[in-house]
Amino acid sequence: MILTLTLNPAIDHTITADRLVFEDRGYILSSRDSAGGRGLNASAVIHSFNGETQAVAICGGKNGGRLEHFLASSGFPVELVRVKNEIRTNLTITDKHGLTVKLNEIGPVVAAKELRQLTAAVEKKLPSCSWLMLCGSVPPGVPSTYYRELIEMAKQYKVRTFLDTDGPALIEGVEAGPSVVSPNQPEGERLLNRALITRSHFHEAVERIHEMGAESVLLSLGSRGVVAIDQQMLIEAVPPRIDAVSPIGAGDAMAAAFVWASDHGSKFDDAARWGVAAGTASAKLPGIQFATLEETREVYQQVETRRLR
Repeated sequence: MILTLTLNPAIDHTITADRLVFEDRGYILSSRDSAGGRGLNASAVIHSFNGETQAVAICGGKNGGRLEHFLASSGFPVELVRVKNEIRTNLTITDKHGLTVKLNEIGPVVAAKELRQLTAAVEKKLPSCSWLMLCGSVPPGVPSTYYRELIEMAKQYKVRTFLDTDGPALIEGVEAGPSVVSPNQPEGERLLNRALITRSHFHEAVERIHEMGAESVLLSLGSRGVVAIDQQMLIEAVPPRIDAVSPIGAGDAMAAAFVWASDHGSKFDDAARWGVAAGTASAKLPGIQFATLEETREVYQQVETRRLR
């Protein structure tokens, strides 16, 4: 089973407009609310690929009740740990041309007692897990070392870990030696405190992050695919050119498909190929939607994997 943790879930409010322009009006074509959070998104993708997954997330306030309502029809088991404060709302505005603006709230303050309950919920499930995916930002009140502690705990149960976060939590988590860490380009730049512009920069970045402690690294470059490294190989996985409609959520699909493929026996380079295919196929869809396995398989056939060493 693949276990996902969403430490900072949200109600995603997504607006689709005819256009996004400065100093002129656009018109709203549609709007919808849905359960949001990187881990919950990853579980949704894994479940749609017929993988076995379970999600753990915090839940609080009126938004927490709405989150629970949305997740009731998710099709995969979810354990929600109650917190006192209101979980956040995230706003995404996208137009028909693929231009997207995303504004996220910081999230609720989580008390130490609530965090201990969350840790207990995760540890209870680790004996039956093959992977633990640690996904998303760290809300106020949660120490930046929290993901590090969970990675170390998972190692005691011989559970592989996938880390997808940013900022100090990413720095601490990488040093704990996760099985895979997957920053996008801006997150990688913040982690290494340098601009990543050229192809050689990307190669140097994954090697540096690997040296910092991660067993494997997937550097997500959006429409340019990924540069990835593990103990045996350095690769690029390059997607076909597409007309992207909405890139929001594509990174979550990439992460989920990589772990799903790895859990089904794919080698590192092939799992990266599946990840790029899922992210690319999802970017072709409007709003925050995720490609099906069949849609992903179609793009998978067109993803080029290059081994650099």
